[in-house]
Amino acid sequence: MPSATASSGLSGEQTRVGVIGGGAWGTALAIHCARMGHEVTLWALEEEVVSSVNGTNRENSTFLPGHKCPDTLTATSNMTEAVANSELVLMVVPTPYIAATVKPIADLLRSDQIFVSCTKGILNDTLETPHEILLRLLPRTVHSQLAYLSGPSFAAEVVKQLPTVVTIAAQEDSVAARVQALLSTPRFRCYRTTDVTGVELGGALKNVLAIACGISDGLDLGNNARAALITRGMNEITKMAVAKGGNPLTMNGLAGMGDLVLTCTGGLRCVRYQGPEEACTSHT
Repeated sequence: MPSATASSGLSGEQTRVGVIGGGAWGTALAIHCARMGHEVTLWALEEEVVSSVNGTNRENSTFLPGHKCPDTLTATSNMTEAVANSELVLMVVPTPYIAATVKPIADLLRSDQIFVSCTKGILNDTLETPHEILLRLLPRTVHSQLAYLSGPSFAAEVVKQLPTVVTIAAQEDSVAARVQALLSTPRFRCYRTTDVTGVELGGALKNVLAIACGISDGLDLGNNARAALITRGMNEITKMAVAKGGNPLTMNGLAGMGDLVLTCTGGLRCVRYQGPEEACTSHT
């Protein structure tokens, strides 16, 4: 296990982490893990991202410019390198690309690894959540090792080490506890739950309300209208989550109300600023 860098994590433990996805969120999580002293391998589809992260400037100049990558973070275009020797694998790719991304590595995953989906969304054609997609594509031997990270967490703020609190969901509490221990710091707190359904639906459905709030703001309908959309929208999201087997209390927490408020009010969230035309064709 890596031991050269002092850990800033609450557990003080270091391990190997693979991050699949070199966008802003994937890079922010990779930098966060590397700062903790974990040995991190970041897979990126874009060769320019790999070159930039491994180059002299040591940053993802394409998706997250201005933030240096620690020495314990290296980038690769070979997904096997990011997965093979990692205890923790973070998947950070858009929902429509989950299947194409995980199929090549499905046979590489081991039962002693934890595979963490950091993706929020619902697949348009099948209406599957990331959890349902992974259950369909991955071997049963790793199903108990699946976990999900969600909650109010802008990449730009995480990489600046501004206080952030997220939820880790897993059907096995011991798996969620392990992820919690490996990712938590004083400025990036992780809470855990076994309500995978509630956490995933909260993270996906809030985007619909964010678009509605963006339209409302664009029409100058005022703060009252936005508050009404958030409140009544939360009620509808809760009903849908419960109908799918989720816990209504989850919707009152970070993965529900927390993420909804951030996405509907935070100035960094692009989905809130889509116009009516984009809203009608937007992919979740």
